[in-house]
Amino acid sequence: MKIGILSDTHGHEGAWVRACEKFFTGADLILHAGDVAYHGPRNPMKPDYNPMGLIERINASEIPVIIAKGNCDSDVDASCLEVPLMSPYAYVVWEGRRIIVTHGDAVMTDAEKDAMAQHLKADLFISGHVHVNVLEKRGNTVFLNPGSAALTKRSDGRNTVAVLEDGAIRIFDIDTGEVLHELALDW
Repeated sequence: MKIGILSDTHGHEGAWVRACEKFFTGADLILHAGDVAYHGPRNPMKPDYNPMGLIERINASEIPVIIAKGNCDSDVDASCLEVPLMSPYAYVVWEGRRIIVTHGDAVMTDAEKDAMAQHLKADLFISGHVHVNVLEKRGNTVFLNPGSAALTKRSDGRNTVAVLEDGAIRIFDIDTGEVLHELALDW
């Protein structure tokens, strides 16, 4: 099983291209934790900001894509996507593992995430929104925030994506390919 995981592309086509070409090749599934196309009023637009190009690439993806709706995702954006823009959660069962994908703006605190994960018996709980990585196990659930693929809020300025493969989750610097965080799974 190989799953590519990203969040907060905010209309930056280049972030999608780098993620897919460098990290998601051969993936069985791509999970996007929201804020797909619009840059958002607090975020800068980088030279690769091209929401329509990004949407066209998502629509053309040969790998199935599941997207949880983010706070910057509009109905107009959803109408351009050929894949459903789930709102506000996606519940995926993959190879017997329960995966929750949410943007994270509706469940911000660890306590809220823990309660939802416990109620839904989640093996993996993915969120975005804050543009900063999280990769930790609490109780029976692994909590992952892949960070932002385009507009990081990490102090070191690194944009990041994650990959679940070979019994581990790894968070990568999208530009250098360096593994920044890794967690072996006991599933």
